[in-house]
Amino acid sequence: MNVNRGPERALSAALWALLLFGLVMAVTFGPAEIGATEVWQTIAHHFGMPGEIPVTRLRDAIIWDLRLPRVLVAAGIGAGLALCGAIMQALTRNPLADPYLLGLSAGASFGAVVFLLAGMALLMPIGAFFGAGAAMALTLAVTRLLGGATPSRAILAGIAISSLAAAATSFLIFWSATGDSYREILSWLMGSLSGSGWSDATVVIGTVLVLGLPMLLAGRSLDAFAFGDAAAATLGVDVALLRWLLLGTTALLTGALVAVGGAIGFVGLIVPHVVRLATGSRHRQLLPVTMLVGASFMVWTDTAARSLFAPRELPVGIITALLGAPIFLLVLLRYRRAT
Repeated sequence: MNVNRGPERALSAALWALLLFGLVMAVTFGPAEIGATEVWQTIAHHFGMPGEIPVTRLRDAIIWDLRLPRVLVAAGIGAGLALCGAIMQALTRNPLADPYLLGLSAGASFGAVVFLLAGMALLMPIGAFFGAGAAMALTLAVTRLLGGATPSRAILAGIAISSLAAAATSFLIFWSATGDSYREILSWLMGSLSGSGWSDATVVIGTVLVLGLPMLLAGRSLDAFAFGDAAAATLGVDVALLRWLLLGTTALLTGALVAVGGAIGFVGLIVPHVVRLATGSRHRQLLPVTMLVGASFMVWTDTAARSLFAPRELPVGIITALLGAPIFLLVLLRYRRAT
């Protein structure tokens, strides 16, 4: 049967164009006035365009070394967190699931802080992964103890594990951090992309490509989960294997993103619900669109965080929480009415 995929391709092309436009325009925001043309010329120069540097060396450093890597980090984190939220909502059949609410972000933060305070800053992504995995395992275990994996029980378990991990993280910081490191760690825990460089951009973009792209291939199998595990099994899906593979990949991706950007909440909750209004629930289309929208969302959210109160900069996690908390309540009310 031939399926007309023209609207899907048109939507994807439009979102890619909006993302590219957002990336360039976000670089222009800041104390130094920089135009979009200068951004394009600088990028072209660094990609091998012949000729002299089209802008002064100072403006080239501002564009290439300061603003562009941070914008790319924001895009990668937004795409990854949004994808993780959509995957978790499908696997758990829980419209309220996301890495933040189910404790993964708090667990990843705890693991990252342990490695950071132990003097192993380069291994923070590994610590964050183990922290996220442990938090997920504890959340699932507590959910079973509460009587089964219903959405409300999963959220309650996630809140409990998140609070436990946050308390342990706070204790470690209070006991071990001193001077400026105390303030820097607290800012990072609230979600901050300040100081992001090309090494961070490489980690984030590389992780999203390596882990995120294979997750996109699970779209059709995730559609089967909407009818329950038994129905998915009759359709040829190895339910247990797929669930654990995707949960493990989600924990690994969340850990890597938290290690770079801190505990940025609600992105995985907000974006998939907004995207479903436009695409429906078919994951083959939902997942890639969710990544594109998540990338654009984080680019503009981080731009607002560093621009609204310049020269002071807000942690981006504050902005996402201000936007996400009301939407979380609306989704919760809608779920309660449906049940």
